[in-house]
Amino acid sequence: MSHVDVVSFIIVLVCFLLVTGIGFAAARWRPAQDRMHLNEWGLGGRGFGTFISWFLLGGDVYTAYTFIAVPALVYAVGAAGFFALAYSMMVFPIVFIFASRMWSICRAHNYITPADFVRGRYGSRGLSLAIACTGILAIMPYIALQLIGIEAVLIVLGVTDTNVALIIAFVVLAGYTYLAGLRAPALIAFVKDTLVYVTVIVAVIYIPMRLGGWGHIFGSAATHLKVINPLTGKPHGGLIVEPAGYWAFTTLALGSALALFMYPHIITGVLATKRRDVIRRNLAALPAYTIVLGLIALFGYMALATPAVNAAIKAHGGNTQLSVPLLFENMFPSWFAGLGYSAIIIGALVPAAIMSIAAANLFSRNIYTEFFRPGASPAEQTKAAQWASLVMKLGALLFAIELNKTFSINLQLLGGVWILQTFVAIIAGLYTRWFHRWALLIGWAAAMIYGTIEAWRTPGGGQAHFGSSTAPILGHVMYIGFAAFVLNLVVSVVLTLIFRATKLPEGTDETRPAQYTYDPADGAEVVVPTAAGVKSP
Repeated sequence: MSHVDVVSFIIVLVCFLLVTGIGFAAARWRPAQDRMHLNEWGLGGRGFGTFISWFLLGGDVYTAYTFIAVPALVYAVGAAGFFALAYSMMVFPIVFIFASRMWSICRAHNYITPADFVRGRYGSRGLSLAIACTGILAIMPYIALQLIGIEAVLIVLGVTDTNVALIIAFVVLAGYTYLAGLRAPALIAFVKDTLVYVTVIVAVIYIPMRLGGWGHIFGSAATHLKVINPLTGKPHGGLIVEPAGYWAFTTLALGSALALFMYPHIITGVLATKRRDVIRRNLAALPAYTIVLGLIALFGYMALATPAVNAAIKAHGGNTQLSVPLLFENMFPSWFAGLGYSAIIIGALVPAAIMSIAAANLFSRNIYTEFFRPGASPAEQTKAAQWASLVMKLGALLFAIELNKTFSINLQLLGGVWILQTFVAIIAGLYTRWFHRWALLIGWAAAMIYGTIEAWRTPGGGQAHFGSSTAPILGHVMYIGFAAFVLNLVVSVVLTLIFRATKLPEGTDETRPAQYTYDPADGAEVVVPTAAGVKSP
């Protein structure tokens, strides 16, 4: 270490040890009759009520992406970075429509993953495998983004060997996730959200007072953003989105809104609730976090108005992801800066744990059990998931260490390009059986290939590949994931018409209409079809 702020470092260390203790203690919180079952390890016993679920889903949705990547993008390009605020306002009305249906059908059939639902709805192992693999693939860069958030804090703290520190954080995270499953991040989420709210409320009041008010902040930001970028020959950005950026802003916002609740970790948070009405209440209350996101995005402008932050970012090679930690370092006393750093670190650990659990559930249920061990017992499935969660974290750690991190938001957006391609199969399946399983699979494949190639060949942020998630498409700069989604939908519709006309086998649907509104709290039994007839679980 060099030039470490001892006070800040001690506070960060104490908070880290606190949440580590909570994570391991969570194994004894709400003890299960059978811990070695995916319903318990991977979904917390499906018993979280409104209060716990609100914190869990908040920890799921608002991550290091919120504290690091969004302000970094606002710092770099200005108003265009507020697409994240736009999509977070759109997402909850969209999800309010379908989330309770997803919960009901999964509870009726004991589905643990979205790929379980696709397997049952369409009778297609191939489509289920595609959904599972996409979920795992998309979640890896998202976990990596959480680790990058931790690394940004470590750099500002003065830790010289950040890779070693990241590995230590990975080992600790892996330990309590392996032991306690979803209960660990659910319990830690209380600490995380408390730190986040305190930090944000203090920051939006205290920092503008020190910088001379909001007028000075916006004036300084506008001046910096007007500077010509030598790489593009154009200004870095502005306080408003110019007409040339409308398509990019709109498709990024809409595509991200459609993609967010397709991520396995978000669906895991939904399925962990105990009743349908819990989901509806939480989706009505979660927009409170959107206010926090908007305030955090303003940190990017505050950083632009702080000369010491600009100088430090330049000294670090233009690494804009350091903007918020540097802002805390220069604006707050050491003890409160330590709390702010802790909010970022814990805000990364909670979703990273949930993400690795969700990806492990997909591997265990839809790859390991489906294709390698069809007769695997619940205990064997859980053990496979526990080990898979360790592998997921290791893969994300390598992702975080090896990839260029100047524009860390592209890690999340790259995952969005992929996960958005599961939307048609999952959401359409909640309402209709019209789409043909093979058409959905081919549509998914076409979109995945196109989206990945387009992202690979798009430079930006000092990278030759995967440099940006927007690209010129059909005469407009737009979100690659959204363009791929449109391709997916068109191919799926056209091929469904062809396959239905030629009467290709459609597969067996094991779901029933009444099961999409099922809630055991109503006291009704649900009829689940079997090969021999029906049964009630």
